[in-house]
Amino acid sequence: MALKRHLYTLAMYLAMPVILYRLAFRGLRNRGYFKRWLERFGWFNADISSSIWVHAVSVGEFNAAMPLIEALLATHPNDTMVVTTITPTGSERVRKRLGDRVFHVYLPYDLPSAVGRFLARTKPRIALVMETEIWPNLYFACQRAGIPIFIANARLSERSLRGYGPAISLMRDAVRCASLVAAQSHGDAERFRRLGVFEARLQVVGNIKFDMAVPSDLKAQAANLRESWGALRPVWVAASTHEGEEAAVLQAHARVLGRFPDALLILVPRHPERFRGAIGLCRSFGFRTSSRSEDTVAGIDSQCFVVDTMGELLRFFACSDAAFVGGSLDPIGGHNVLEPAALRKPVLTGPHTFNFAEICQTMLDHQALIRVQNGVQLGTQLIRVLGDPQLARQLADAAFDVVERERGAVPRTLALLAPILDGARGGT
Repeated sequence: MALKRHLYTLAMYLAMPVILYRLAFRGLRNRGYFKRWLERFGWFNADISSSIWVHAVSVGEFNAAMPLIEALLATHPNDTMVVTTITPTGSERVRKRLGDRVFHVYLPYDLPSAVGRFLARTKPRIALVMETEIWPNLYFACQRAGIPIFIANARLSERSLRGYGPAISLMRDAVRCASLVAAQSHGDAERFRRLGVFEARLQVVGNIKFDMAVPSDLKAQAANLRESWGALRPVWVAASTHEGEEAAVLQAHARVLGRFPDALLILVPRHPERFRGAIGLCRSFGFRTSSRSEDTVAGIDSQCFVVDTMGELLRFFACSDAAFVGGSLDPIGGHNVLEPAALRKPVLTGPHTFNFAEICQTMLDHQALIRVQNGVQLGTQLIRVLGDPQLARQLADAAFDVVERERGAVPRTLALLAPILDGARGGT
């Protein structure tokens, strides 16, 4: 194991120039990547005597972690809550939702020196890692320091498992440092078992994302938005879209406009660096386009409305008649279909949903999801849904029922977490 670790660490050091170049390149499109580089090497100021550390790589994982974070803040007020992310969008979300209630920094690169500085400054007595973030040097350092690792809402796709390739033995050694892996599904549990997680440390608790809370004022917000751009016009949202699939979404919207000339597309790109490009793409298709940052709301004559802000997706799901969830027309793996389902909206997605395979299959089995292969099929299915209120209602009700039936992962996770947390001793 020592040789594998040394080779991995050497590879990480050799890769740092490429990693930093990629960080700078991404900064050309999202200025947040130019900031706070020292944190990524474990250099930051902190005055922490004991902490509970939660790591959520980006926005989706942080949103899922919120119920756990809120519960831990309430039950362990004497511990500092440390929340780490990797992306600037995740960082912005943490600061917006939690402010100074938590200590927030970026997760350091998986270099022994950076990891050591991070642990020395944050002094965690437990590491709560959301979904699938396995960093060998970090995991081994936590094990040496006696810091229990709890992988919550754990998921592992077949593609990710195969992707470990020749490094799978190192990943097996790393994941065996975890005190408990709380898997989303039996399929995820089986893949973690194949990766090497010990049976006694593996539990299936369900997907925390089923437990999402709907803000009490969301319905009123949605009604106000619809009133501003025309309450009776058909509205559909394309959420968390990526560059390669936005042209297909606009192709679908052209078909929808052919049937419903007053229809409105709400386009919500996944990443901030896509905001400007998405607006330009909509206009290049000849659509009358407005945006959240410039126009606040869509106009009566708007055909496309680009949401170029962060943290507002639920609001726009709530004011739509149908929702397409992106990252699925291209082989990205899909994004969270449960948010529109929990809001009782008809849900459509593309063929590539391996990151949410079990959820999507459950919804398909209950006639709660429409799967399309391309932009042409997306347009055709949207015309069906928008033109048939009974079909739309059936899809929406079925999607909502799936969410309600699967709730309960948060209390199950907290029940598993409590004895580990109560027995955890201080870190480094």
